[in-house]
This record gives sequence, structure tokens and C-alpha cells, in this order.
Amino acid sequence: MLKRRQNIAAFFAMQAVQFSLSHLQLAGLRCGDPLGPKVLALHGWLDNAASFLPLSGFMQNVDFLALDFAGHGHSAHRSPDAHYHLMDWVQDIHALVESLGWQQFHILGHSMGGIVGSLYSACFPERVLTLTMLEAFGPLTQEAQTSAQQLRDSVLSRLEIEKKEARHPPSFSKAVIARTMAGDIDKESARILVERNLVETDDGLKWRTDRRLRTISSLRMTDEQAKAFLCGIQCPVLAVRGESGFEKIRINQAKRREWIVNLKESSCEGGHHFHMQQPQVLAEQLRAFWGLNQP
Repeated sequence: MLKRRQNIAAFFAMQAVQFSLSHLQLAGLRCGDPLGPKVLALHGWLDNAASFLPLSGFMQNVDFLALDFAGHGHSAHRSPDAHYHLMDWVQDIHALVESLGWQQFHILGHSMGGIVGSLYSACFPERVLTLTMLEAFGPLTQEAQTSAQQLRDSVLSRLEIEKKEARHPPSFSKAVIARTMAGDIDKESARILVERNLVETDDGLKWRTDRRLRTISSLRMTDEQAKAFLCGIQCPVLAVRGESGFEKIRINQAKRREWIVNLKESSCEGGHHFHMQQPQVLAEQLRAFWGLNQP
């Protein structure tokens, strides 16, 4: 049974929201000042909007919307004939902000969310005031000559997952343990993410996440394509790394920093999910970057 305790979203004054787009139902968490600057927060792969719950306590003077990507959290899964392509999340974002009437806004993205945010910022520079990438620095890439093997591996992984029976956690505590073992995350952060990623049914607890998200990507960009996107970003960019975060991100940032014209770099104590571990420290950096003086 899920623990009956105070709802985390309510504790941080975040409200559950739903968005009916023409092609998809999306969900998220929202808080702050409805009349303040708009901030769209995008979580990482297999996380959800609750990734930004700790940070939300410091977002009083902005209109802060943390989105569940399709297939994650409380958002709908893509149809059975579709898959989770990186580019499709860019369309989801644009459809969302169009429905909200947001003409300009800040993007705050962690990991995969930072990658998607960088692509959106390059495609729609007139909309994005600033881009902040947390433990991210543009899309992951592979060499062009690996393209056929990438697609082959992707197709086989999709067929393979269809043969496997979905596995669900026997208890909330076991789910938290599984989440801590799956990635660089502490127990309390895992607890926050897991609570939004579970649904209680007559048959027990089930993961909300679409397991197709675990299949192999059809095709990754080349370095040349990644460079074209990052060079196309016109807004100011803040890149924040966890001091003990992923090494691959540190390498990409060192290699690519010259591709972004208006770039600021900083770091925070912690690992890949440092934004959940050090929310106040990060909030101070964000307020300064966004030009907000009050906490």
C-alpha cells in the first residue's frame, strides 16, 4: 500500500494540472505567481515533474510549470503504433505553450529535459528567454557509420520488450530501493519521484512509466547535427553541473562550450540529481540568471 502521508505536491504548494492537446494528454505540477515570468521545467529520462518539487519551494515569484513528458508521470502514453523519439517531445512542448498562450518563457531542463530544451531553444528562438541545462549539454551523439546498427538494435529492442511481462514493485519501499539502485539518486529524492510514478490498482502497485521508454533510440544525432542545434541557440544559456555528476556530461560540455554564444557555467555540490539535493543553492543561481532580485 502507498503510504498515507501528506501529499508532497500540496506541501510545496504545487497544484496538479492537465493539458488536453490535439494529439496527447499531458500533465504536470504548477505553482508560484500566475502573473510572474513563465518557467517551463523539463525532467530527465524516467523521472517526472516531481523532480522539481524541492526546487518549487523557492519559485514563489515566477509562474513555475513542471511538465510530465509523454509516457512519464501522469501524462498519457503515446499510441501503440508510436515510439518515443527525441524530436517528438519538441512538438509536445510547442503544442503546450501554444495552448497556454505563452509567447516567451524560460526553460529549465534536467538531463533529458535539458537536451530537449536545447533543441526547442534552437528551433523557436523567439519564444525562449533563457535556457538552463542541469546535468546536460545538448544531444547525445554517435558516429554516422553506426546508423544501420543503431536502427537494427532499436527494432530488436522494441520486439523484445513486447515478449516480456511487465514487472511492478511489490511495495512502495521496494520501489524506492529499486529507484535508488537504478541511478545516481539518494533515497529521499527517489521517494519523491516514485510517489508520482506509481498507481495503486486492485492488482497492486503499478509503474505509470511507459516501459517502451526503455527501448533503444532509433537514431542518435551526429556531432555535426548537435553542433548545428547548439550554435542555433540565441538566448542566454546557463549550464550547471553536479560536482559529482555524470562524466559524459563534463566531457561534452568541455568539447562543446564554444558552440554556444552566450553561455554561463556553474556547478553545485551533488550528483546527477543535485537539483533535488541542493534546491536553495540552485534557486539562488536561477534567480540571478533570470534577473529576479527577491527570493
